[in-house]
Amino acid sequence: MASIALESVVCSYGETPVLRGVDLVIADGELHTVLGPSGCGKTTTLRLIAGFLQPDAGRILVDGREVTDLPPEKRRMGVVFQNYALFPQMTVAQNVAYGLKVARRPKAEVARAVGEYLDLVGLAEVADRNAMELSGGQQQRVALARALAPEPRVLLLDEPLSNLDAELRQRMREEIRRIQRQVGVTTLFITHDQQEALALSDTVSVMHDGAIVQTGSPREVYEHPADAFVAAFTGEVNRLRGLGSDGGDALVRPEALRLVPAAKAGPRALACGRVVSVRYEGFAIQYQVACEGAVGAGALVRPAAVGGRAANAESPGLVVTVLALNDGRSPFFAEGDAVAVERP
Repeated sequence: MASIALESVVCSYGETPVLRGVDLVIADGELHTVLGPSGCGKTTTLRLIAGFLQPDAGRILVDGREVTDLPPEKRRMGVVFQNYALFPQMTVAQNVAYGLKVARRPKAEVARAVGEYLDLVGLAEVADRNAMELSGGQQQRVALARALAPEPRVLLLDEPLSNLDAELRQRMREEIRRIQRQVGVTTLFITHDQQEALALSDTVSVMHDGAIVQTGSPREVYEHPADAFVAAFTGEVNRLRGLGSDGGDALVRPEALRLVPAAKAGPRALACGRVVSVRYEGFAIQYQVACEGAVGAGALVRPAAVGGRAANAESPGLVVTVLALNDGRSPFFAEGDAVAVERP
């Protein structure tokens, strides 16, 4: 396998800057995810590593060797695209064999590799079927087997789950992680979905406006975001005025807060208000609370971010999101109930 490094990589499309001096290191055998909104530069990063694009400045290295000017076929990288890019006129086995035949591998080696990787993805029984007759999840696994069959040094996955429904996405996340661990190939996974990034990855880089904002383990990025953008893009977040370590605002996840009846507000209460929304999520209950005033050290000053976008810091709305486990130990509240928001 191989390590990957980008050093001060700059890339533009015409006059439009896309990457603004990106530095990135992916360790040998690691599954690394680049997470970010549409248009932030994450797919451009993958295409540069694959050799489909050339940077305006900077270097790309694989195992310490510069590959910036090497064509894609010399880089030994497997790619799975968002639309899978399977050959519709070929069977499943022929699709998987394609890269091996282009490389003029011996017939016996091609047959062995096709069988091995179809077994790995659980599709040996459909080897002779046309690839277009398969379900979306099966097609995704064919594309994965085709990318792995030539035994690449690096596997690049460009939002490969975006065309699948929610239940199948979750199953395929688990499959990709299982296969990556079993093969041990260094993998770059591109996604805009924070749940995919946190569930799949050894490490995550959050990208914004052509730059890497933070890199770390999923837990580090989620629990210790570098700034408000990272906090909002990796999950919902509330901003608490004056509760930061430096006396500034603190960013607090909904699950780090709890609700108690307003009449039982204690010294850890931050604000009082009324429940304006209750959303049942099975394992948890999400509450939206319109706060009417601070009763503790800080005031809740803005609503939780929704959809990966930071809420306006100047927003006058006193709304906070609280996520309570549905474990029978937390009290249940209904819309209109008077409550206090506390930090446990």
